[in-house]
Amino acid sequence: MLLSLGERCRNSQFVFQLYTYGSGWHEGARLGGRDAAPVIKSMKQYRDYYFKKAKQDNYPARSVYKLQEMDKAYKLLRQGQKVLDLGACPGSWTLYAAERVGAGGRVIGIDLNMPDTVFPEQVTFLQEDIFARSPVFLGHLQALAPFDVVMSDMAPKTTGSKFTDQARSIQLVEAAFTVAEEWLASGGTFIAKVFEGPDVHPFVQSIRSRFAKVTMVKPKSSRAESKEIFILGLGFVPAGREASPA
Repeated sequence: MLLSLGERCRNSQFVFQLYTYGSGWHEGARLGGRDAAPVIKSMKQYRDYYFKKAKQDNYPARSVYKLQEMDKAYKLLRQGQKVLDLGACPGSWTLYAAERVGAGGRVIGIDLNMPDTVFPEQVTFLQEDIFARSPVFLGHLQALAPFDVVMSDMAPKTTGSKFTDQARSIQLVEAAFTVAEEWLASGGTFIAKVFEGPDVHPFVQSIRSRFAKVTMVKPKSSRAESKEIFILGLGFVPAGREASPA
């Protein structure tokens, strides 16, 4: 059940590496505890452990544990919040967010594809394109805005070209941030996946003044060889105001 899983989430700890934007990338603290995820030494072990765990916990994909780790470290999600989840299919992040915000919160999941996942009542899932911004898309956002959290696990279809994949990933992050700029509440949180590359640093620098703090996170549940990292923007500052450097 979602609520019982939430209790386990709050009582467990996960190990992850974090990188904080500043004058450069810095390896940060490693957090862990008695329930920390085991060391995964091979791709087969990775797939077996997180795939099986997701099935046991009734999530459609193992990507949920990346969000779970970040949430535990930064307390990103709370009861009663309104959350916008971009690139939400197959729905693991959406389910976890629904669990954390509870019946008094609301979650809107958006993706080009409609998942088979059954969501609780506080979730609305839309089959929409964030680039198209249809009247349906805008109508649902206007009805709930502003959102406390805007999060994106969007990723491009990989081509095998590192340069092309990273460039497309940056485009998706920029699109997600454009949505966040318009619909995120003052003091809100922005979470977005991106592929590491030369364009990441300039992008982070460009949004730094819009948040009290910008942090880069590499969850333990993300494969070591994966180029994905997550941008966390904490304490959103609306346009026209300046954030203190962090």
